[in-house]
This record gives sequence, structure tokens and C-alpha cells, in this order.
Amino acid sequence: MSLESMSLTAEHIEELKSAKRLLENPGIAARLSNSLATPIDRAIKLLPAAAHKTIMAAVTKSLETALRTALFTLGDSPQPASNLTHRATVALSGAAGGALGLAALAIELPVSTTIMLRSIADIARGEGEDLKQEEARLACLEVFALGGSSDKDDAAESGYFGVRAALASAITEAASHVASRGAVKDGAPALVRLITQIAARFSIPVTQKAAAQAVPIIGAAGGAMINTLFIGHFQDIARGHFTVRRLERIYTTERVQAVYDDL
Repeated sequence: MSLESMSLTAEHIEELKSAKRLLENPGIAARLSNSLATPIDRAIKLLPAAAHKTIMAAVTKSLETALRTALFTLGDSPQPASNLTHRATVALSGAAGGALGLAALAIELPVSTTIMLRSIADIARGEGEDLKQEEARLACLEVFALGGSSDKDDAAESGYFGVRAALASAITEAASHVASRGAVKDGAPALVRLITQIAARFSIPVTQKAAAQAVPIIGAAGGAMINTLFIGHFQDIARGHFTVRRLERIYTTERVQAVYDDL
């Protein structure tokens, strides 16, 4: 029997159901709104006009830092830290962001993003990913694109597999570039394209986070809580993403996607 014709076992179908619940959840905006008792959409409208430019600059810088981390250190297989440790560390950086507001985003976000990336990598290893492979390390970076949709997406690109399909060629080109060159050169077109595509999606939850932290009453304690919710969101996305990838290594992407779509 070919892999393409294999049926998923009942256990694997349950795992795929759990993964889909994580990947298709309401998102970080709902978590923030429920925790703060303040609609995030309203908070976003209150951001100053220059905020979106500041946020995009911080997002781009954070992803560039995360890309270097992904390509140079994630394959070293360090002793993994617990998810709780990563959450506690991100909470500390969020406390500074909550105390200082939007002005601290350019400093706080690269730190938080790198910590989140290491947590994502630990989850990836737990699902059997070989992080010595460029593609697997870039799949960790891909998680940041799965946590928020772009306004430019059409219906075909808005779902989990749609986003992956939209990023597939950029990830392949970036992985090939790094494998052939053995180094990351700032401004390399393949890497710029990947960062740009991920940034378009990552900027959505970052804007929601920044809007929440800009609420005057938030302060340091609120900033820590917001960052804890933020990393929890991306840890959930990572669990779903790497569960799907593990099942794809068993059954092929096409078979897993067909079952996923039917769930």
C-alpha cells in the first residue's frame, strides 16, 4: 500500500483534530480582550498615527534577529528549557514594555521574539524535527506567520494550509540560499522576501499586543500578563504546526491536508 493511500489511524486523527483546534483558534486578540475586558479593536484605533510604522520597524528587526538565531543556533540541540521558563522570561520583558509603553517595543519585541523562537524550537524537537536541517529551522520561524493573517490575503490564503502554501517558495529559496552560501548576508533577496512575507502576518498580532500595552492602566504587571498570553498563543500554534508536520512525514502532506479539511 502506498503512503498516499494510507488512512490515518484513529489516534492520529485525534492528534490532527487537536492540532486543528490550536491552529484555527480565535487568536491573540480574543485572549487579550477577554483578559483585559477591553476590546482590542477599540484600543488599536486609539494608537497614534505613527504607531503602525513603529510597529512594522520593530517586527522587521525582530524577525531579522530571529532569522539569524534560527539559522545559526537552533541546530545546536541545547538542553531544552520548559515552556514555563520561556513564559516567565518573556513576562519579564513584557513588564518593561508595559511600564514604558509603545516606546519600548523596538527593544522589547526582538528579545521576546527570540525567546519565543527558542520555545518553538523545543516544541519542534519534541515532534521529531531535525533542526540541523535549514528547512526545519525555517519552519520554526514560519510559526510567526501562522499566528496572524494579512489584510492582503484572499480566502484561499487565510487558512493554515493556505498560509503555508503562500510561504512555501520563499522558505525553499531561503533554505537553498543558506545551504549553498553557508552564511546569512544582510539584504540577500531570498531572505528579504521571506522576512517581508512573515512580517505582513506577524505584524497583526504584534499590533494587537502593542495596542493592549498602550492602554494607560496596563503598567508593568499588565505588560507581563500580555506577553505571557502572547507567547502562549505562539506555543499553541507551534504545537499544532509541528504535529501536522510530523503526521505529514508519515502520510504525506496531501493526505494529511485532505483529512484536516474534512475535520
